[in-house]
Amino acid sequence: MNTNEIKTFGRLKAAGYEPKTIKEELRRNLLQKLMRKETTFEGIHGYEYTVIPELERAILSKHNINLLGLRGQAKTRLARQMVNLLDEYIPVVAGSEINDDPFQPISRYARMLLAEKGDDTPISWLHREDRFAEKLATPDVTVADLIGDVDPIKAANLKLTYADDRVIHFGMIPRANRCIFVINELPDLQARIQVALFNILQEGDIQIRGFKLRLPLDIQFVFTANPEDYTNRGSIVTPLKDRIGSQILTHYPESLEIARTITEQETAAAISDKEHIYVPELAKDILEQISFEARESEFIDVKSGVSARLSITAFENLLSTAERRALQNGDAQTTVRLGDFMGIIPAITGKVELVYEGEQEGAAEVAQRLIADAVGTEFLGYFPKIEKLQKESDVDPYDELVSWFFEQSGFELLDSLTDEEYKEKLNSIAPLERLLAKYVPDLAPEDRAFFKEFVLWALAENKKLSKYYMSNGLRFKDVYGGYISGL
Repeated sequence: MNTNEIKTFGRLKAAGYEPKTIKEELRRNLLQKLMRKETTFEGIHGYEYTVIPELERAILSKHNINLLGLRGQAKTRLARQMVNLLDEYIPVVAGSEINDDPFQPISRYARMLLAEKGDDTPISWLHREDRFAEKLATPDVTVADLIGDVDPIKAANLKLTYADDRVIHFGMIPRANRCIFVINELPDLQARIQVALFNILQEGDIQIRGFKLRLPLDIQFVFTANPEDYTNRGSIVTPLKDRIGSQILTHYPESLEIARTITEQETAAAISDKEHIYVPELAKDILEQISFEARESEFIDVKSGVSARLSITAFENLLSTAERRALQNGDAQTTVRLGDFMGIIPAITGKVELVYEGEQEGAAEVAQRLIADAVGTEFLGYFPKIEKLQKESDVDPYDELVSWFFEQSGFELLDSLTDEEYKEKLNSIAPLERLLAKYVPDLAPEDRAFFKEFVLWALAENKKLSKYYMSNGLRFKDVYGGYISGL
């Protein structure tokens, strides 16, 4: 349908346009996508067999939807992508505040204009991108904000009494007629405001200041909320939950591969800006494992969740740490080091909510523990488990390496080392080279230095070596040598 040519109601009818409610529109377009086997929600990973099928069923059932899940689970992104299931354009009565359908006008303005001009009533076209409205629920939201109120200024300008419905100023919800309307963090909305939504959800109408005003609004509602056992600011009142057709539970990525895909997608711009920085695959896995460790940590409040944004911002910090070092050293190219993970601590501390024990430890200390735990978990995928207690007859694959450190006064990896100096320093540990040759023989040359430092970290976490954080780098020592020297 050529929207540029259709400017009046008469031309619209002649073109054979058939009006649909927004839920019918979403349902029809979703059915077409499913029949063509097209992806319905782009860039949403890990929900292919869980959340997305449930969301599609809710749309096919013409339900209002509540997306329930912890922070950083793509709830708002899912809601925003529903816009792609709308028709590209819909006709509205030109000048209407509430996007009146010319075939079924609901406002006084649209009804009077159609009665006066009939088929000559002017028509404008509303694009799908303009059919999305969003409101963050905060304690200061009022019924007037969402639904509307009497406007004394309008009454004075039009010289009308408060008994005339033309003095009403419509709120956000009526202005979102024929649109998708999202209320984020629904439990934060005061209970009395939630009650004001009852009629809109069930009967599709609104009431303002006692006016006998029935506006059968046509809205697709999407709510987002954290689980009620987490938020202490309020809850969804039971009658409102009863009126929401489908409640869909979201979740965090269930595997490292999915988590990595999400992070790489969200940091594509940062990666393209820092193409001179090489990131080993192991470094990417460790970074994602940090979030998995955080979700199991005794120091972190699991009810508050650990957002996927932790990995995204941590990866950006990791790249920036390597970039800053390369600039200071004058290196045109550089590779991420395990020591660079100290640069992601600010990204971790701002994304986790600590329990009492975590507060006692300190946010930075908890972040360091998460990094160390992630290293320990990933280590088992490449090397034998480091046994703390062994029989004398058992062969320890790490004995030669530990003995090498016993004979040294200390081994330092300073942040200021150039890439060449960093590699030379690690290459000086001959047992490390033999360990890699035995357990990861096919390792790419550009990954060797990272793996060597990786082994040192793992030995330190298992008390085979001592690791000390210095202001300008790390120092590794033999455990007993450290005691003897008093360090």
